[in-house]
Order: sequence, then structure tokens, then C-alpha cells
Amino acid sequence: AVETYDAMLAPIFAGRAQDATEENFQARARAVTLMALSNKFGFMLLTTGNKSEMSVGYATLYGDMCGGYSVLKDVYKIAVFDLARWRNQAKPDLALGPEGRVIPENIITKPPSAELKPDQFDQDSLPDYAVLDDILQGLIEREDSLDEIVARGHDIATVRRIRRLLYIAEYQRRQ
Repeated sequence: AVETYDAMLAPIFAGRAQDATEENFQARARAVTLMALSNKFGFMLLTTGNKSEMSVGYATLYGDMCGGYSVLKDVYKIAVFDLARWRNQAKPDLALGPEGRVIPENIITKPPSAELKPDQFDQDSLPDYAVLDDILQGLIEREDSLDEIVARGHDIATVRRIRRLLYIAEYQRRQ
């Protein structure tokens, strides 16, 4: 599907460097496939983006954001990993599903990646998620000033960049 999109748009994109436009083909092709399964079999498609990713534009519009419900919309990335570790060690009494490990360990331990191009990792263009989540919690949850966030040990340029990504992502979501 991605190769088809590349070929279809190649004449129109001629002379322009590849960028996030082409990277997003994969997420959008995946969404079309999953929506087809949802429609055909009556499944509800869940979006895959968590609060960290959605806050900085790392959940593709009409791709990862496609679905009937966003289970992780209010869960920061670090908490997603914590929840995964917890679920592998515990099963609530009324929960469905098997006992024991249900989430493969490599899902929890491998470096996060949108996997939209070879050897891509989120930390190539974002701070470590512990840093990112702390900055986002300051900006979103506590409405801290830049000075307050910097006083916690964050680089001012990084905080400004994350704030800008947050504003751009919010603009896209509102569209």
C-alpha cells in the first residue's frame, strides 16, 4: 500500500524531498486496513496514540488517531509502560483474558518508535519520554510557566520546542 501511494504521488511530488508526508502513508494505510476489518466484522477500532504522542503530534491524523475510542488518550507514555508491566504481573479479579504475561517484554523494553521509516526512534527527534512527560505535565496539567518548568531542570530551548509541538498538535486535532 505504501509503495502504491509513493508511485501514485511521485509525479506530483517530483523535485521535493521526502518528509513526514511519505512517512505518514504507512499509518494511514494501516488505518484503512483496520477500519475495513472493523466495518466488515463489527469490531470497534481503538486508537493507538497515548497522551505524550498525541500532545506532540506523534499520532498521525487519519492514521493512529483513527478509531472509535482512544483508550490511552489521558495516559502519558511512561505510565503506559508502567501499566504494561503491572498487567504482566497482575490480573484484576473481574478482568477478561489470560493470567500471566500478556504483553511481550520487547514491547516494553525496546526503544519507542513510530516505525514509519527504517531505524527510526522517537528519541531521534524528541527528548526521552521521562523528560517529555514531565514537560507536558507542566504545560498541560499544571499550566506551569516556562520558568517553572526550566526551574525543574529542563533546557529552555527544549521546553519551548515541546510547547510549540503541543500547540501545533492541538491545532491539528481541532481541525
